[in-house]
Amino acid sequence: MLTMKDFEEKINDLVRPNIRALKPYSSARDEFKTAVADAAAAERIFLDANENSLGSPVDTDYSRYPDPQQRVLKSRISQQKGIVTERIFLGNGSDEAIDLLLRAFCEPGQDNIVLMPPTYGMYAVQANIHGAEIREAPLRPDFSPDAAAVKSVADARSKLLFVCSPNNPTGQCMPDAFVLDMLENFPGLVVVDEAYIDFARRPSWVGRLQEFPRLVVLQTLSKAWGLAALRVGMAFAHPQVIGTLNKIKYPYNIGAASLEIAEGALSQQSDVQAKTEILLAERTRLEAALPGLPCIRQVFPSDANFLLVRVTDADAMYRFLTDRNIVLRNRNRELHCDNCLRITVGRPEENDRLLATLQQFPAAENNTP
Repeated sequence: MLTMKDFEEKINDLVRPNIRALKPYSSARDEFKTAVADAAAAERIFLDANENSLGSPVDTDYSRYPDPQQRVLKSRISQQKGIVTERIFLGNGSDEAIDLLLRAFCEPGQDNIVLMPPTYGMYAVQANIHGAEIREAPLRPDFSPDAAAVKSVADARSKLLFVCSPNNPTGQCMPDAFVLDMLENFPGLVVVDEAYIDFARRPSWVGRLQEFPRLVVLQTLSKAWGLAALRVGMAFAHPQVIGTLNKIKYPYNIGAASLEIAEGALSQQSDVQAKTEILLAERTRLEAALPGLPCIRQVFPSDANFLLVRVTDADAMYRFLTDRNIVLRNRNRELHCDNCLRITVGRPEENDRLLATLQQFPAAENNTP
């Protein structure tokens, strides 16, 4: 297995040559080293960034650029996760981290990434944008990963393996044994996307970063934390990987309002946990109720805040529900997902309405001319 010392010597071979040589943009705020929470902050005069010194027209003054290194929020995440800030990257949603990983490590037209469909669609979108070849090692029909298939398609130019766990759209966590196998045998970085980990009854891989230098873990404040509109994503990795992402990110990639609200939210962990327990209870209720409906063929097990459900006719049901102002995600055309819809676990009253509406579906279909 690759040691931390070996990885620190090898990291330069993984990064694209032009990124290694890149001199990053540096603002005066980056160069200004005084701590953000310094008591003398009110006395500072910033005349460096061509901001409007008279302020903004809204109640909160947003005329100044935010801290480009997001030090306060990183410090709070560091305390919560038990991980040093040098291992934390913050982005405009975890999609930015996915984008930057492709930018940093995949030479267009030469390098490849490995995906395990069906999975989150943005991996392929970003690969196509950046000219990286996509190699597929599909999940088995039961949505379990195929380690042999991954190894068979990977080679020395395989820079990233995306492991969505819990997986979207299937909802299941990838087995620890599979992830460990990949960490030992995949030639590039193993990116474990844990957007839904707060809904899973298992520990995050963040706690094992010290063991595995190739490991990158993605998380977000969009799901369990309920802050999707703020677009705050996180990547956790070896400091050299994080340093590379910081080198190529936009200078002020997260707005001040998002930072402020996210900082406050992190002190409300008990509220988040209480809401998570409600959603988990509702997930269990849906898992029990849906199989009793005539239009439902199969409910797949889930570690996330959604259920993948096989129905009698996904396209017809999707139209039926949309006409009644209930919007699900139609996954019918994805691998192994024929006639499948993805149902986000809603509020209790929303789930009640969904179940009542689905009760009407067979009768409505039978009466269609």
